[in-house]
Amino acid sequence: MPRIHFHHITRLTPEQYVAGLTDFGPDRSKLFSNSADEYLKVHQRSRTQADVTEGSRGIWERLHYDWSDPNHVVLTTTDSNIWGGASGHIYTFTRQLDGTTDIDVVVIREGKNLKGRLLGLVLGTIAGSLLERAFTESVEAMEVRNGVATGSYAA
Repeated sequence: MPRIHFHHITRLTPEQYVAGLTDFGPDRSKLFSNSADEYLKVHQRSRTQADVTEGSRGIWERLHYDWSDPNHVVLTTTDSNIWGGASGHIYTFTRQLDGTTDIDVVVIREGKNLKGRLLGLVLGTIAGSLLERAFTESVEAMEVRNGVATGSYAA
């Protein structure tokens, strides 16, 4: 079961990133390239939680979003055509004294069928950099959206 770890430093506040992460409106794909608008369905949403199906390119998953702790957001996969078990995403935000935010992300992928196990193996080895690039691009898109200074702060 691959655990893929990303780390990025940004001028976004945790609140700004969480607002983008939990914006399930049209054009979500402009922030998250792996969330195509035609897959997006919000089943339920409250002030700090949501039940959402999203995906792209033939892969979808239903996720339970929990952002009740603004510095620790957990996305738990509840259904998917390829992911199961402990799959999900964990975002941890740490404010730095210089005004930046350290974003730490762990993506857990447990394949529930042959396609999922094979893709998990690929993601855990050579394709993990594609997910990292998608994450970095989401941070940069949110920086532009929020009008904050962009720059390469990746650690």
